[in-house]
Amino acid sequence: MLVKKMLNGIMMKEITIKELADQYDVSTRTIQLKIKKLGYEWDSKESIYRYVGQESEPLDVDFSTLISKNSKMLAEQKLATSEVAASMSYVDESESTSTSSSKASTVDAIDLLLQSPKDRSKRVYRGFYFDDDVLNIIDRVPKSYKSELVNEALRKVFKEKG
Repeated sequence: MLVKKMLNGIMMKEITIKELADQYDVSTRTIQLKIKKLGYEWDSKESIYRYVGQESEPLDVDFSTLISKNSKMLAEQKLATSEVAASMSYVDESESTSTSSSKASTVDAIDLLLQSPKDRSKRVYRGFYFDDDVLNIIDRVPKSYKSELVNEALRKVFKEKG
């Protein structure tokens, strides 16, 4: 699909970012980042994408060429890993006879965020009140990763609850 047709479809509400993400087997964040890398910004007041890039507008570019097979495989791999990790239950260490490599397989997205950074998507700020015990855990994480931690924790719970 050409960029011109895709952007018009989004602006005319004929297609959504979610539908594009499903079509290309990637996340909605990936679609939004690819559009942004093309030089477009979303104007929420007018509900249109505006071209703000320096070069000529890439209207005749095939959008599917921007989604590499490697990124699809990585997205599928991440999804599979997070689904497995979210569905795994932790085994009491006294009951476990496995090696440390199988213990590493119980690491989920939240554990990864507590250990290392992740790419950030465009976000919307919302303020919420937290209980002290929850806030103490969140405050242990470096400032730049707090949103990722909260987002991943909520995703995990929402996914488990359907």
